[in-house]
Amino acid sequence: MPLEKQFISFYTIVRKGVIRIFRIWSQTLLPPLVTSVLYFAIFGTILGSRIGELDGVPYILFVVPGLVMLSVITSAFMEVASTFFFAKFFSRNIDEVLVSPTPTLVIIAGFITSGIIRGMLVGVLVLIVSFFFALPSVAHPLIVLLFLFLSSLVFSLGGLINGIYAKSFDSITIVPTFVLTPLVYLGGVFYSIHSLPPLWQTLSLANPVFYIINGFRYGFLGTSDVSIFICTAVLLLLTGILLGVNWYFLKKGLGLKQ
Repeated sequence: MPLEKQFISFYTIVRKGVIRIFRIWSQTLLPPLVTSVLYFAIFGTILGSRIGELDGVPYILFVVPGLVMLSVITSAFMEVASTFFFAKFFSRNIDEVLVSPTPTLVIIAGFITSGIIRGMLVGVLVLIVSFFFALPSVAHPLIVLLFLFLSSLVFSLGGLINGIYAKSFDSITIVPTFVLTPLVYLGGVFYSIHSLPPLWQTLSLANPVFYIINGFRYGFLGTSDVSIFICTAVLLLLTGILLGVNWYFLKKGLGLKQ
């Protein structure tokens, strides 16, 4: 397939996803902002005034990166999972995409790009909201952008896997509710790993979201519970694994046959 036509296929998939994001903005952009306001008010302002500082920084500044990443993860995941699911069961245009000469990697890139856009956009909006509660400093702006992008990429790929295998809309909501949210909460959003008993510190190291949040926090505060290089390596490893899984599923048609 000529490169020009591959780009047209990619652009068409992305355009449809982005238009959907802004057309139903009250469902895609507004809920994370409302939820974040509640988190910042309760955990940052009310509890933060009692806790004081954590790891040498005001508690509200400590939790800002984790709360931003919570919105990024769920938004990127849900965007791709729901978009692919609706294309498979409602509009049923996914069959036309799959039988076209569009390469599998172009199809994957098209669907996850809208997830990356929504994830990063929500992250920026939530960060702007945080300015009403605190003025977070940014020690390493490029690290913040890198982890914002890589996190959106990873969970967009994860959302695509969920969208491929989902048999009902309940299957789409189960993963964010019972898997992603607990992983984020246990990934160090509200606490430092050093405040945990040794056993729980070891268990936290098995949580991939822990490295995502710590890498993102390093971009703001310049400190992290683990090396920034390890955090980056974990994200790159997850990207490679999830990309391979998506490619295999789409090539074999797993979960797509009605």
